[in-house]
Formats: sequence, C-alpha cells, structure tokens
Amino acid sequence: MVVSAALAAVFALPGCAPAGYDPADYGNAAEPAAADVAATPGAEATDGAVDPNVAPTTEATGPAEAGDANAAEVSDDLVTKSLTGTSVAKMGKVVEDQDGFVLYRFDSDGDDPSKSNCNGECAKIWPPATTNDGEPTLKGVSASLVGTVTRADGTKQLTLKGWPLYRYVGDKKPGQWKGQNVNGKWFVITPTGTKNLTCLPKISKPVAPPADATGGDAGGDSGSDYSY
Repeated sequence: MVVSAALAAVFALPGCAPAGYDPADYGNAAEPAAADVAATPGAEATDGAVDPNVAPTTEATGPAEAGDANAAEVSDDLVTKSLTGTSVAKMGKVVEDQDGFVLYRFDSDGDDPSKSNCNGECAKIWPPATTNDGEPTLKGVSASLVGTVTRADGTKQLTLKGWPLYRYVGDKKPGQWKGQNVNGKWFVITPTGTKNLTCLPKISKPVAPPADATGGDAGGDSGSDYSY
C-alpha cells in the first residue's frame, strides 16, 4: 500500500510546462528534472539562480571583438538590443532579448574560444542573437560575461560566458522555452552562462525551418529529422 501510494504521488507531480500550456509542447516532461541530471556531456546542473555578485542592472561598455571592423552589418530589426536576466514559470532564471524571448546555448558550439557552429538551415531554426556594436543594454546580466563572436557569414553574434546566444523559432510567445533539450543539445541559458536544467523535458526534435527566409511560420513542433 505504501509503495503504491508513493508511485501514485510520483505520477501526480505537475509537469514542467507552465500553466496554460500543453505539456506535449515541452517534451511531455513528467516532472521537473533532478538537480544532478547530466543531460549531455559537460552539462552544468543549476537551479537557474542569478550570481549574487552580478549587479541587477548594467550597460555593456566593452568594445566589440578585436578585428571586427569589417564585420558584416545586419539590419536594425535583426539586432538583439538587450539581454535581461529574469524568471519564467517552471524554468526559473533565464535570459531574454528585447522582445521577451528566451535565449539558448548550443552544445556543439565552442565557448573557449567562442565559436558558432549553427549556420545555414540551423540558423533559420535557431536565429542567432546578432549585433553590430556588441553593446546591448543589460539588466541582470554582467557586462564582463558578454562578448561577441564572428559568424561564418561575417556577422557578429552576442555571447554569454563565451557561448553564442540564439532564439528558437518554435517559441511563439515571449517567455516560452520549447527549445529546452531539443536534440539533447540545446538548453535555456542562465544569466551566468550555465545551462538551466531546472526543468528537463524529454529530448525532442526541432521544428522545421520557416517556409522562407523572411521568417514565415515554422513547421510542426515535432517529427523533423534535423540534427541541430
């Protein structure tokens, strides 16, 4: 009887998906991940807490990456103008851009030195947080952790603790984090640059890339064979 009651309690635990959202959109997570879950080699378990030594608000003042004088410019509507450390339901601490969209890091990238390995079709699914001057407005994110990396196409991308930053086209509303644990390689990034593993849904497939380069609606939320 005791064992049965314990099992029932486990299955009654609320899913990771925020209230009002279909848990299936978040990998059908049955329960929040344990703090010591190792999602992929090198995963850093975290409760998403902001570093207490980080000032709540600061402006990035450091110069753009050396040697970037000839970096390709991106249009103003593609520039990530701000990085904000905040909290969202179920996941905890995240970094959002100026539109309130949660940002991610990619295990196949490099952080020392910084390198983005998401190009072509990958970048249509995971739009990079591009910049021209490398100086977004910061709130709850330390300027000392923010930098830039030059992408394969010559544009500059914002980094956090060396990790290139991305949006996910599967997130349709500010505060969503449907990209968490996609292909076991993509994770919500915390304001200190670590992976937020507070909630770890089952590994899921990425959405299909938008129908056109202008950012049309992406395909279904599952079933694609894209490896990124």
